[in-house]
Amino acid sequence: MTERSGRPPPNLSPDPAADAPAARARVARAPLAARATMPLAFRQPALLWHRDDAVVSGLADRLRAALPQLGCRVGGAQVRPDSDAAADARVRGRLAAEGTDLGIVLGGDGTLLAAARILAALDIPLLCVNLGRLGFLADISPAETFDVLPSILRGEFFAEERLLLEVQIHRDGQVLGTGIALNEVALHKWDSLKMIEFETRAGGRLLNRQRADGLIVATPTGSTAYALSAGGPILYPDLLALVVVPICQHTMAIRPMVLGAQQAIEIELTNDSWSRARVVCDGQQSLPLEIGDRVLIRARERPLRLIHPAGYDYFELLRTKMHWGG
Repeated sequence: MTERSGRPPPNLSPDPAADAPAARARVARAPLAARATMPLAFRQPALLWHRDDAVVSGLADRLRAALPQLGCRVGGAQVRPDSDAAADARVRGRLAAEGTDLGIVLGGDGTLLAAARILAALDIPLLCVNLGRLGFLADISPAETFDVLPSILRGEFFAEERLLLEVQIHRDGQVLGTGIALNEVALHKWDSLKMIEFETRAGGRLLNRQRADGLIVATPTGSTAYALSAGGPILYPDLLALVVVPICQHTMAIRPMVLGAQQAIEIELTNDSWSRARVVCDGQQSLPLEIGDRVLIRARERPLRLIHPAGYDYFELLRTKMHWGG
């Protein structure tokens, strides 16, 4: 997984010796019409939203008016957190036909997770304006949107690749369901308070057999989500790794583990399981399981690309969101 900066900004000053901060300051003060003459890294952004309220629609209307002044054509689609294969395919097809080259998510982390599920197959990078609550993934505030967006569109940004997970449910030698996850895949009981029993394999080798309320397999991105609440560690986003975290396990001897992302994870419900179970991808897509079903989880070959403003600092994000001080 790599991290990289966007394309270097063009020399915007008549004086080649002018420093970059001063040049950027002049660009920030320039009217949108003047900035439209500058080369663009993205020309066909699409606005992506879930909530249909005054806050979201007001920001969307302002962006639809402002982006054409920068030389962009603007598309858009509503994305829904609840997974619907047919609806997802329609949105994906429409954005592909429009030539979308950047998704601008208006919402919180849940909306970005939905956008990732729908658009990952198109390899469209995403940036997110935080209209949600905590916002580990959505890192642009509404107040700074119109200050940082022109620079991002010109290629002045920080880009990184985030690991995605692919999930398959196998039953009697057939694939019954598939899913995709940016944060985590969670196996959990769902019809009673009784624990489930399952075996976990990593890279084809038995890892453990346990009774628990469930198991979380999280990406580094998802290590600050459900996995963190269940006692897992925080992983830096560029690691090619997975964290496997039991949920309320029967024995405290089984602890969270960090494994290389090249190892496929396989989970099988055993005959001793006392409760029915489900697999849930990013809290949005739910796949029911039966005794003997196998859940195969692999790192997706192509990661998701996230776009951040220049100067993005993950440690600063952690300090801010988790109130670490400093």
